[in-house]
Amino acid sequence: MRNDERFEIQRAFDLIPYVVGASWATVWFRMNENKKPTREEFREKTLEYLKMMEPIFDSYPDEKNFEAIKKYIDSRKKDEYEALIKGENKEIEKRYDRYVDYG
Repeated sequence: MRNDERFEIQRAFDLIPYVVGASWATVWFRMNENKKPTREEFREKTLEYLKMMEPIFDSYPDEKNFEAIKKYIDSRKKDEYEALIKGENKEIEKRYDRYVDYG
């Protein structure tokens, strides 16, 4: 698969974890009046919301011309989930710091 064929999916996975996952997690903590969740709690809640996007990740048909992109999406999804839990997603870590510092 050429890089240009997966460009849009790459950009989506660059943004979705913090635009969807961390944003929804932040609101969840705010509505529950938890101004100081642990970093691990924030990561787990972010992942919980991110996983709600899985129907979109799995939306391409099981057809030969989609095999490569589906394989890439699955691989990238697993990498993003792992990086998030390990604290290796810098945007998620920034969102956490911002939330606990400014609530």
